Amino acid sequence: MADLGNILLLFLFPVSVFTMLIALAAGVTKRRGLFEAARRGAYAAFGLATFAVLALEYLLVTSDFSIEYVASNTNYALPMFYKIVALWAGHNGSLLLWTWIITVFIAIVAYQNRHKNNDLMPYVLFVMASTMVFFSILSVFVSNPFDTLYQDLGNQLQEFTVRDGRGLNPLLQHPAMIIHPPILFIGYVGSVVPFAFAIAALITGKLDAGWIHSTRRWALTAWGFLAAGIVLGGKWAYVELGWGGYWSWDPVENASLLPWLTATAYLHSVMIQERKGMLKIWNMTLVIATYLLSIFGTFLTRSGIVSSVHAFSNSGLGPAFAVFLTISTLLSISLLLYRRKDLKPDEEMQSLISRESGFLFNNLLFLLATIAVLWGTLFPVISEIFTGDQITVGPPWFNNIMIPIGLALLLLTGVGPLLAWRHTSVETLKRSFGWPILGSFTLVLILIGFGIHDGWSLGSFAIAFFVMWTIVIEFVKGARIRSRNTDENIFVAIYLLSRKNTRRYGGYIIHAAMVIMFVGFTGTAFNSETRAEVGEGDFFELGPYTFTANHIHHAETENYSSETLELEMSRNNQVITLLLPEKRYYYASEQPSTEVDIYSTLREDIYTVLSGMSNDGERVIVQVYRNPFVKLIWIGSFIMVFGTLFAMIPNLRILTKKAGTAPLSKGGE
Repeated sequence: MADLGNILLLFLFPVSVFTMLIALAAGVTKRRGLFEAARRGAYAAFGLATFAVLALEYLLVTSDFSIEYVASNTNYALPMFYKIVALWAGHNGSLLLWTWIITVFIAIVAYQNRHKNNDLMPYVLFVMASTMVFFSILSVFVSNPFDTLYQDLGNQLQEFTVRDGRGLNPLLQHPAMIIHPPILFIGYVGSVVPFAFAIAALITGKLDAGWIHSTRRWALTAWGFLAAGIVLGGKWAYVELGWGGYWSWDPVENASLLPWLTATAYLHSVMIQERKGMLKIWNMTLVIATYLLSIFGTFLTRSGIVSSVHAFSNSGLGPAFAVFLTISTLLSISLLLYRRKDLKPDEEMQSLISRESGFLFNNLLFLLATIAVLWGTLFPVISEIFTGDQITVGPPWFNNIMIPIGLALLLLTGVGPLLAWRHTSVETLKRSFGWPILGSFTLVLILIGFGIHDGWSLGSFAIAFFVMWTIVIEFVKGARIRSRNTDENIFVAIYLLSRKNTRRYGGYIIHAAMVIMFVGFTGTAFNSETRAEVGEGDFFELGPYTFTANHIHHAETENYSSETLELEMSRNNQVITLLLPEKRYYYASEQPSTEVDIYSTLREDIYTVLSGMSNDGERVIVQVYRNPFVKLIWIGSFIMVFGTLFAMIPNLRILTKKAGTAPLSKGGE
């Protein structure tokens, strides 16, 4: 099977090169036959990559330890579930997955556009196939997942098979392993499609909004998958790493955040181009930046230049990524400069108090956030180059920069939709903002009355309240008018109103989700924790809760041995729950792992970690965190996914027409 895998990859490389070159020739000569050949090349690449993935899966589930990748990431004791997902546990397998996903995307795009976008499509396939060629080179020649194990016998190398593999990293043995990496990869790879259309538009000079319309759902899909991947990564870190938090500004976490920031900016500013013909060069820049940052994120994970729990250190892929990134950046910038005169805006901005300026400020803040995260991520590397010392940039630095930027972005989320196009009058400002501001001010006074005095927290709660108010008002105001005109029930009116413009109201749902998540983030300001060394029968307190250590259990499985603390949590002498934090030791990898236990409510999480044993081995060390509002982050993320899917649904124009309503709201997208 390994030979078959190698043969499939060896065919994938020339097929990818063929697709790339024939697509370019089709674009230059405008011959339909060449384009059809390029399309078939894309389908063939998809077939080859699919069977290569299946071949590696077969080797993983059958525990063929003659293959280096299988021996490094699985062992006999590993449950079948983790053997399957070990495909993306190491960098060789995850690169093959990356390659397969891009072949899926290029095949879909080729089929989807077989009868449209005739001028753009040859170059779209050329750009996507170029990325496919790069990743197939990595999989075939640099990081082949089908490489066999060799032993040095002095004068010759001989293949051999180990008796058992090293097993999967304990940190990866979690159910989130099945979806987090693929979702993040889809988000990364999804950025290739808008980028390919943008480059094709630059090459052909077809710079109207056509390429934007063709890629809107692709851009939203990539953004949604990136967002879901980031949140899932946070959830995974929260329940698996045992440090009590969900985000640590780790370099690889930041790498996934960077393209999400630029993609979010693009999804906002592209509406200005569609409606006003403005920000054309800016939108091109954002699409290109999102693609390059997606490649950069993959590079950062695999280059070994940063220290991270996620990184594949010393993989040897860094130089290849650096070359590809440099070439891609130079070619993109060259094309952008070549077409800069054709990317002039159709209209000029007329007022600083307008919806256009709101989107512009929104974009500038996203740009500032991107620069800040990029600088903080790369500063240790830069400092090491110039000083020899790697100076770490920790969470306090990022928080000092990103909290005010994040709050300003949240505020614009509420302000922007209330501004009118071109110019907003003072009367409109008073009518739109008066009550929400008064309500937010009242909330601040109430919170101060409850003893909350932290300025950032008060500001965050006030802005969140303001934004949520404006979102609810947008739904209610439009539904009331519709209900009055059609005699529909208010809830039916909200539904049909939303279905009439899914893009706009899906956006509002996403904004509401962000508000809920920001309240969850703000809860961090009220975290508290304690650490205790306990034996059976001992107790300790955190806030209003009392924790009693009932028993300490020892267990052994084929995969690991473990210690589990049975910790009773009570309040006012009433038992609330029994928590079971666990400490495991995995035999194959010889690594320990913490399995936290969390009592979660809407108000707070009680997060328990069994850190280790006391020096005398008679007692255990337990750490307990009290984290307010964390559940709101996960609830908000579900709502955000729903909003993203809703925004992708086609508008319900037929039902709206039957209802016979007039246009309902001002300034729709």
